[in-house]
Formats: sequence, structure tokens, C-alpha cells
Amino acid sequence: MKAAVITFPGSNCDRDLAVALEQAGAEVARVWHKDEALPAGTDLVAVPGGFSFGDYLRCGAIAAHSPVAGAIKAHAARGGYVLGVCNGFQVLTELNLLPGALMRNAGLRFLCREAVLRVATSASAFTALYRAGEEIRVPVAHHDGNFQIDPEGLAALKDQDRIAFTYAPGINGSVADIAGVLSENRRVLGMMPHPERAADPAHGGMDGAKLFASLMQELVAA
Repeated sequence: MKAAVITFPGSNCDRDLAVALEQAGAEVARVWHKDEALPAGTDLVAVPGGFSFGDYLRCGAIAAHSPVAGAIKAHAARGGYVLGVCNGFQVLTELNLLPGALMRNAGLRFLCREAVLRVATSASAFTALYRAGEEIRVPVAHHDGNFQIDPEGLAALKDQDRIAFTYAPGINGSVADIAGVLSENRRVLGMMPHPERAADPAHGGMDGAKLFASLMQELVAA
């Protein structure tokens, strides 16, 4: 599997995400936001957490207009896989690759802690090695992680089994306690928690490693 990890000014989890992918066996290239093309043969685009462009407007709004944005959208349009974590999730909603919006946390507090997640579906390349209903522990670090979507959009996510993870219990006010969602073709995942921070024994937990192993298994098999 060939993965491209995008770096924006203000990204601070790009190296962590690249290391987690490498540990899963992926060949990783680092891509600067001003690049207009992805490396040849890219299977997965990974958009990391941080504070792209300082989050001076809506989180991810400026990043969505970077030169690399067109390449990310084209990659997704041709069926490529895309993973957005934390600020990366915000970027993917701004790119209209995922529905909904990420708002300020309920209580207007920055959350930096381990969270319990419930795997809502195992029917995706990202979650295939988890069991639906399984509870895992993954760190969060966000101020704008409150996922909101209109009732029609929420109904579509539920009907199409596109909710990937939920908080158990809720921590930030997200509708239906949603922590991560999938695109209609199930090849784009956005999630606020940081699986790359739970992918090494030194981190105190390995529950996030299954996500990267799932991707590796699915893409190598394909």
C-alpha cells in the first residue's frame, strides 16, 4: 500500500500518522500542501491532525483551498481511499468529501484525554478488523469536534451504515455521539479521535493499530 500524508502549515500529527502507517507496512510519502499532484500509485491519502493555517477561519477551511486540495478530491473521485484525522476530518468536510460540520465542543472546552469509542460498523476497509459493537480506547485532542448534521443527513448515515465510530459515552455534544463517518462509497473516513496515538505499545494502548492494519489488509488484498 502506498500512502501520501499531507502536511499543511500548522499540522502537528503528520509524522505520527506517517509512522503509524509505516509500522502497518505501508510505503509512505510526505506531501506538502503546495504540491499539486500526489505521488504516482497512491492508494491512500492521509490528512493529519493539528491546526492547519492556525484555524484562523473555520477549522480546515483554508486548507481546503490549498493547491493539493484538487488532487485529494480527484483521488477520492476515482475511488481512492482517504483518511482524515481530527483537523483532517474538518478538512474533509470543507472539501465536501464528507457530510456534516465540526462545531465547537459543548461547554466550549478543549478536550485532551483518552476516549472510549464504540465501533459502529466493521463493513469498511478502515474497520474490517474490528467487531461491530466493540469498544476501544483512543485519545482525543480537539476544541471543535462537535459533529453536527441535519436530520435528513443523520438518517442517511444511519440507513447506509456510514457511522464508523461513536463515543461511549458522548464527550463533546456530537449528534448521536458520532466520532467518525464514512463517505457513500465507504472509501473516505473522517474521525476526530487519533488512532495514530494508539498504535504503539509505548503510547499505552494499541487499539488504533487495527485501523491501519485493516487498511493494509484490504488494500493489499485488492
